[in-house]
Amino acid sequence: MASSTDRNRGWYRLLLAGALPVILAPLLGGTARQAAYVVVAGAALVAVRNGVQRHHLARRRAWWPLAAAMFCSAVANAIWGIWMAGGSAVPNGLTVVDIIYLCMYPLLAVGLLNLAQGRGGSPWAGMTEAGIVLCTGSSLLWVLLYDPFVMDRGHWSGPACALMFPALDLLVLAAATRMIVVHGRLTWPDRLLLTAAGVLTVADVVYFLASADGGTWTGPGWTAAGLLLAFLLIGTAARHPEAGEPVRHDAVPAPARARTALIVNVVLVMVGPAATGFLLVTENHRKDLVVPVVATALTALLLVLRLTHTTRLSDQRAASLRAALADQDELQHSLSHQARHDTLTGLPNRTQLEELLADPAGGALILVDLDGFKDVNERFGHPTGDALLVSVAARLSGMTGSGEVTARLGGDEFALLLPGAGPAGAATRSDAVLAALREPVPAGGQPLHITASAGIRVFGPASDPVQVLSDADLALYAAKAAGKDQAIVFDVAMRQEQADRIRLLERLRAAVDGDEFAVYYQPIVTLDDAYPVAVEALVRWLPPGRPPVGPDLFIPAAEDSGLIVALGEWVLRRACADAAPWHRRWGTTVTVNVSPRQLADPHFTVKALAALEASGLPAAALTLEITEGVLVRSGAHAAQALLHLSALRAEGVRVAIDDFGTGYSSLAYLRDLPIDVLKIDRSFMPADDADTQQAVLVRAIVDLATGLGLTTVAEGVETAGQAGLLRALGCQRAQGYHFARPVPVENATEQLALAANVQVHPVAADQHNDAGRGVSVK
Repeated sequence: MASSTDRNRGWYRLLLAGALPVILAPLLGGTARQAAYVVVAGAALVAVRNGVQRHHLARRRAWWPLAAAMFCSAVANAIWGIWMAGGSAVPNGLTVVDIIYLCMYPLLAVGLLNLAQGRGGSPWAGMTEAGIVLCTGSSLLWVLLYDPFVMDRGHWSGPACALMFPALDLLVLAAATRMIVVHGRLTWPDRLLLTAAGVLTVADVVYFLASADGGTWTGPGWTAAGLLLAFLLIGTAARHPEAGEPVRHDAVPAPARARTALIVNVVLVMVGPAATGFLLVTENHRKDLVVPVVATALTALLLVLRLTHTTRLSDQRAASLRAALADQDELQHSLSHQARHDTLTGLPNRTQLEELLADPAGGALILVDLDGFKDVNERFGHPTGDALLVSVAARLSGMTGSGEVTARLGGDEFALLLPGAGPAGAATRSDAVLAALREPVPAGGQPLHITASAGIRVFGPASDPVQVLSDADLALYAAKAAGKDQAIVFDVAMRQEQADRIRLLERLRAAVDGDEFAVYYQPIVTLDDAYPVAVEALVRWLPPGRPPVGPDLFIPAAEDSGLIVALGEWVLRRACADAAPWHRRWGTTVTVNVSPRQLADPHFTVKALAALEASGLPAAALTLEITEGVLVRSGAHAAQALLHLSALRAEGVRVAIDDFGTGYSSLAYLRDLPIDVLKIDRSFMPADDADTQQAVLVRAIVDLATGLGLTTVAEGVETAGQAGLLRALGCQRAQGYHFARPVPVENATEQLALAANVQVHPVAADQHNDAGRGVSVK
C-alpha cells in the first residue's frame, strides 16, 4: 500500500505531469493528438485504479465507472490513432469504435450519480434538479445548436458522433447537478470532477460547431486541449487525498443554500420560456417550437413535483418536530415528577415537601420514623423491607384528609403535612398514626409488628421550610431517645440540646486523639462471701481541667459517630494489660464491653487475640460483654458477630449477655448461641423483701440460666437486703455500689490485694468453675 506521503503528493504530481500535453495539444498533429488522448486517458485510468485498490477510496461504486469511462476513451482513441497512422481515413458514419467512445459519457454520468449516492439520504435526492437541468439544457441545445446548425440547414456534414456529444454532455451535467445538490459542501475531488464535466462539455460544443462549419475530423486545437484537461482532472481527483477519506455529511449553512437554490431555480425556469420566445421571433416553423415547449412543460412538471416533495418533507419534519417536542414535554414532566416524588412509594419526596412547607397559611408537620427498621432489613431482607415501606406509605396515605400531604423523606422516614393544624390537632393525629402503625403491617407475605416514633413541629406563616424540617427532626430524635413508640412536640430548647450534642461530638473526637480517657474497674463478687473474682472494665472520660463526662452522654455519641470502634479497641487492650498481673496473683478475670460496631469489624477477632497476646492474659480470663440484640438480629452484621464470638470462644474467651431481660429475651438464642454468662439488668432488682413480683422474675431468670449451664451476675446491687435476697434466690455473683464503686487501676489493685489478705479464697477451684458455663448478676 502506498505511503501517506506518496498519496498526498501523487495528485499534484499527476496534474503537473499532464499539464504539458494539455498545453501542447493545439500544436500536435492528428496522430499525435490521438496518442496524447491515449496516454492521458490511460494515466487517468491507472490513477483511478490505484486510488481504489491502494488507497481504499470511499464510494468504490462511483470510481469504478469513472475508470471504465477512461478505459473506453483510451481504447477508442487508440484504434482511431492506428487508423490514422496507417493512412486510413476515419469514417464519418457511426462505427463500433464510436459507440465505445460514446459509452464514456453514460459511464461518467453513472459515476457522478454514485458519488452523490455515497452521501446517504434518499436515493431520489437531487433527481428533480437533475431533470430540470436536463430539460433546460435540451431547450438550449435545440435553440442554440440543433435547430440552427442541423434543422435549418437540412443536413449534417460532420462526423456522426459529433452530433451526439452535446446531448451526452447534458447527461453528465445533469448527474453533476445532482451531486452538487446532494453534497451541499463540495470536496476537492468533487470540484475537480465537476470542472472536468464542464471542460468536456465546452470542448464537445466547440467540436460540434467546428464540425458544423466543415472542420476536420480531429477538431480544433482547443477541443483537444479541453478533452486532455478533462481526462487529467478525472485522474487527479482519484489521486487526491480527500478521495479516500470517509464520507462526511457536511452541509452548507441553510441561508447560503437557500439563496443559491433560489437563483438557480429562477434561471432554470426562465430558460425554457426565453428559448420559446426566441424561436417565436426568429423562426417561421411551428415545429421548431416542439422541443422547447415540451422541455418547458417538463420543467414546470418537475418543479411541481419538487415543490410537492419539498412540502411533504416539510410536513414530515414538522410532524417529527411536533412529536419530538411532545416527547420532550412528556420527558420533562416525567423527570419533574421523578425529581419531586419517591420512586418506591410514589409519595412526594423531601424536595416537594419543602415547596409545600412554604405555604403562607402555616400548619403542622409530623415526622414519622419506624422503630427497628434496620432489624427488619437484616432479618428478612431488603425486599421485605421495601414491601413494608410501601405498606406503611399506603396506611399513612389513607389517613390524610383533603389538602393534607403524606411524603417519604428517605429510608424509613415519612412526613405528614397538616395545613392550618394547631398543636392539639397535630397531637391527636400523631397519636392516631402511631396507633395505626402498631397494627400488623403486611410485608413479604407475612404480617410484621412494628412501632414508630414521631416528632411534631407546629409552624406559623412565612416559616423557613428548612428550619421547620430541622425542628421536626429534633423532636423525632427526642422521641427516639425517650424510648420510641411515642410522639414529642418540638421545643426551642431542643435546638440548644442539638448544639450541645454537636459540641460534645467535636470534643469527643479531640478526646480520642488526646488520650483523655481512663479505664475504671468495678469488682464482680461471689454472693456467698463477697469475694471479688472478676472486674468489669468501664471507660471514663476525664477532660483535663473540666468535670468528668458521664458515660450516658458520650457513649451514645461515640456509637453514633463510629468513634466507639477505636475507643473500644483501646479499652480492650488497656483492660487486658491491667488485668494480666491481677490474674497471675489472684486469679481475677476481666469483663470488657464490646459494641455492635466493633463486632461488625471483620478484623475484630484478630485484634482481640492480639490484645491478649500482647498483655499475656490467658483467653479464659477474658469475658466479652455484649447486648442480646447483637445475637438475635439476622443479616450480614449479625453473622459477622457470631463468627467472631464463636472463634474467640474456641480460643477460651467467654461471652456475657448484658442487661438480660430488657431487650428481645428470646429463649432460643440462650440455647443455640455462644453464651456463657447472663447479667441481670438492674431494673429487675427487688426493692425489698416485699417486692415479690421482681423476686419472681429474678428467680425465673436464675433457674433458666442454671438449667442451661449459664452463670448469672446481678447488676446494680446497692443494699445488703438486695444482696441477701439475691443469695436466697440462687444468684451466684453480683456487682454494684453495695460492694464497690468503679475505681481507677491503682485503687482496683489495692482492693483486690486487700480482699486477698482478708480472706483466703479457693481461687484455683473457683477459676476452674468459672471456665464452664454459669450465671452472673451486676
